[in-house]
Amino acid sequence: MQTVTLNNGVEMPIIGFGVYQVPDAEECENAVYEALMAGYRLIDTAAGYMNEEAVGRAIKRSGIPREQLFITTKLWVQDAGYEKTQLAFAKSMHKLQLDYLDLYLIHQPFGDYYGAWRAMEDLYREGRIKAIGVSNFLPDRLIDLILHNDVVPAVNQIETHPFYQQAESAAFMKKHGVYHQSWAPFAEGLNNLFGNEVLVSIAAKHNKSVAQIVLRWLVQRDVVVIPKSVRKERIAENFDIFDFKIDAEDIQQITSLDTGKSLFLSYHDPEVASKMGNWKIDL
Repeated sequence: MQTVTLNNGVEMPIIGFGVYQVPDAEECENAVYEALMAGYRLIDTAAGYMNEEAVGRAIKRSGIPREQLFITTKLWVQDAGYEKTQLAFAKSMHKLQLDYLDLYLIHQPFGDYYGAWRAMEDLYREGRIKAIGVSNFLPDRLIDLILHNDVVPAVNQIETHPFYQQAESAAFMKKHGVYHQSWAPFAEGLNNLFGNEVLVSIAAKHNKSVAQIVLRWLVQRDVVVIPKSVRKERIAENFDIFDFKIDAEDIQQITSLDTGKSLFLSYHDPEVASKMGNWKIDL
């Protein structure tokens, strides 16, 4: 398993399995189990995904020793704040049936995320979390968090795919020792990603799928990926990306696909901030 080393020395698999938008408990449990059987060791979930319990059952069912796994979950906005974060963490751990967490992320850069970060720093110091980080933090908020706290985030999980490549953010994070992790590596199929002529051509050249090309491109950029699928054959296919490399010409062609814009939402938009900051979920 290829790994990356976070800024505190913790090793993290460069490819993992994500469970966003898999709320059905049985389907999620089976998908995570199949991923673990296929060789994945990083599993990424979140309180807001409403499937931590299913992930916990799959982990237990797999029988894989805990020390071989890297489990990530995330804190939702409504639980931001020092005391609420401690309670939310305990709730997530109970659902996951774990004694410690490998990576805990602030899911959104809204609400009292400073209070949340202080609570996460304490949980980290206590050894209950091996690494702490954030998700969806733009460079301005990320540097503000870095400058005014003791622990530098180990990871920032952001939208990253061929149509939104995040080159500037990647350079900024690398400069400050924050590892780049991609969510939506396939852009959730938008912009006809799987039928894109450039990607289809590169896939044919290497006798691989478009999904494998996208994941390989990200991994070669040193970006951690967490593809999602509920189909056994796709789960295995997405993991099979280490027997080839894309070349400079391939990379140049993929680079040309960048639009420089999110396909989902802009964190610069006050309406988005208002909506996300007040988005309550029955956790």
